[in-house]
Amino acid sequence: MKKKLVILGVCTLMVCGCGKTIPTLENGEQAVVSFENGSMISINELYNDLKENYALDSLINLVDKKILEDKYKDSLDSANEYADATMKSLEENYKDQLLSLIQSQTPYQTKEAYRNFVYINYLQSQVVEEYAKEQVSEKEMKNYYDKNIYGDMLVNHILITPNVSDDATDDEKTKAQDEAKEKVNTLIAKLKESNNVKETFTELAKENSEDASTKEDGGSLGYINNGTLSSSYDEIVKKAFELKDGEFSTEVITTELGYHVIFKEASKEKANFDEVKDSIRETLANNIMSEDAAIYTKALQALRKSYGMDIVDSEIQSQYATSIQNALAQSQTTK
Repeated sequence: MKKKLVILGVCTLMVCGCGKTIPTLENGEQAVVSFENGSMISINELYNDLKENYALDSLINLVDKKILEDKYKDSLDSANEYADATMKSLEENYKDQLLSLIQSQTPYQTKEAYRNFVYINYLQSQVVEEYAKEQVSEKEMKNYYDKNIYGDMLVNHILITPNVSDDATDDEKTKAQDEAKEKVNTLIAKLKESNNVKETFTELAKENSEDASTKEDGGSLGYINNGTLSSSYDEIVKKAFELKDGEFSTEVITTELGYHVIFKEASKEKANFDEVKDSIRETLANNIMSEDAAIYTKALQALRKSYGMDIVDSEIQSQYATSIQNALAQSQTTK
């Protein structure tokens, strides 16, 4: 079999490399190990043992390396730089303990083997990302565009934070939170009574907001949208989408920063679909990668198939098919 010839070739090189005469068994098979009493372990015995215990993982690593290095020729320098940087960081953090940690916590027995894993994993991540993007349909992107893409919004906010110390009891924390929420509700009541919301909001922000970076500018966050600010502001962006220009929030908005009232001053037309199509595809692909536990297995299986991978050895081919089935089944259980 072709696959046998490849592995046997490696074994033969290893034996010949020592400059020794290779003993043979009576049936003509070359030996890997010989004993004084004349008994021997043949290359075929070694191959069959490897095939039953380790061959599949080694073979798939070789397959993926060959395919990935062909597919991502332009990314090999980046992959090597990433692997080197990762190993350097690990060396700095764990020093003399690194090898023992690799051996005890991973299937690898050398630093170089682990570095190769990091290198291949970098390239495999590109496969998964591309595969996930391919799963996103035009219809899904347009639906996301209609429901989730908005024009930039000019938003102001007033932040009120609970006044609690690090050693406060749960009751003290609850009381402080209630007081902060009540203060926001008081501000909302004043806005409801105002004849000029913009002017009143600016005054209230300067007098009350605990966001030092925006209070003197009337609480202005500038023009914001999804992804403009840190995730701490996601709820503010979400609530701003629900307001019309000139409206303010009438319920307390809670974030990890504290409690807010917001004023949506103005908004722009949202971008054309074609302008944001790529970013939408990336967003939806990231959702797929986080939600589909089988995405890694599916992506690499599809890549190998696209390259016409054919495992000639029927036993290893059977092991491969079983491993894919098990991985997919495990992902369903995890999900």
